[in-house]
Amino acid sequence: MTRGRTAPGSGHDDARARQLARRFAGVFGHAPDGVWRAPGRVNLIGEHTDYNDGFVLPFALDRSAMVAVRLRRPEEPGPDGGAAGHDVVDLASTWTPDGTGLSRARLRVADLVPGAVAGWGAYPAGVVHVLSGPDGVRVPGFELLLDSTVPVGAGLSSSHAVEVATIVALDDLLALGLDRPAMARLTQRAENEFVGAPTGIMDQSASLRGRAGAALFLDCRSLEAELVPLPLAEHGLTVLVVDTRVAHSHADGGYAARRAACERGAAALGVGSLRDVPRDTDLGALDEETARRVRHVLTENDRVLETVERLRAGDVTGIGELLAASHASLRDDYEVSCPELDLAVDTARGAGAVGARMTGGGFGGSAIALVPADAAERIAATVAEAFARAGHRAPDAFLVAPGDGAGRVL
Repeated sequence: MTRGRTAPGSGHDDARARQLARRFAGVFGHAPDGVWRAPGRVNLIGEHTDYNDGFVLPFALDRSAMVAVRLRRPEEPGPDGGAAGHDVVDLASTWTPDGTGLSRARLRVADLVPGAVAGWGAYPAGVVHVLSGPDGVRVPGFELLLDSTVPVGAGLSSSHAVEVATIVALDDLLALGLDRPAMARLTQRAENEFVGAPTGIMDQSASLRGRAGAALFLDCRSLEAELVPLPLAEHGLTVLVVDTRVAHSHADGGYAARRAACERGAAALGVGSLRDVPRDTDLGALDEETARRVRHVLTENDRVLETVERLRAGDVTGIGELLAASHASLRDDYEVSCPELDLAVDTARGAGAVGARMTGGGFGGSAIALVPADAAERIAATVAEAFARAGHRAPDAFLVAPGDGAGRVL
């Protein structure tokens, strides 16, 4: 594997936070007010159900976005030397094309409108925009330094991790008193309204509410959640992520087209959401493509519920067949897979994985495989060999485990 070990846990987070705080001081000339982290997520099962008010079962990763933040003081001059700069937000990030140096952005809170900020800076800017809206709070200027270990473009919710890290930091520093569901709703608005990606509520919820050793069973309509035990190590299992390195974006047309198809299907069936369609509904009145999109959502909700029941009963290995059925539905009915994802899934299963499926929005990104821990290296190598034979770019394979949700580190 490119990275053969699970990312370190909280001890590593503490050391990483101290390092980020030192770098913040070097960039901005003073210490931050604190450091906060928010994990990416792997969706175990329940794909494209969240924006249909359905059920999902993600878990928070042990890989995270981390932000060091300092609010501007009223008595301090603005960044340009004048008092008028107190609503200026200075952003810096270790995310750069070549992996060195810093990427920088500067913006004013009063100037934030959708489309005003491009690139990674749109994610923290979107959070500021929704917090400081007409019915919101006054968000002062601040300085922020971002570092992230969540792979970008891999379908592991790197952008939502940045948004969540930003909102937990501002909630803490401004004493807003937001609960976790409220933060999830606000970061979803940031993604939908400011970034322009029509994503659902799952990613933010997993990042905010996940716990080590568990998956988050989430009702995306009510936001009621249950932590379902996912004792992988006790069963000799681990989760292998295969990042195909085929870039994807939720802001592109494919994702929006799938969401529009679901809305058309719900309207044609006379319901507000596909969540309200009875499982035995005859889909014959729908056009063939819309019927397939709807069928995926209905069957995927069933698979989530069955997965939860098996995990509650301690049948971890029994979920493998449900992962496989999910991938087949995403490939054939929802049509969001790609040759690289299909190859990763099929090869992993053929090499001994208990189950495998694409994860995330699709059109690239990552596949996950539930594998025996003692076979993970071999399965990853087999997948890499299959990619080489097919002439695909070499995948990046690594292990993940369920981690804790967002919070303050330093």
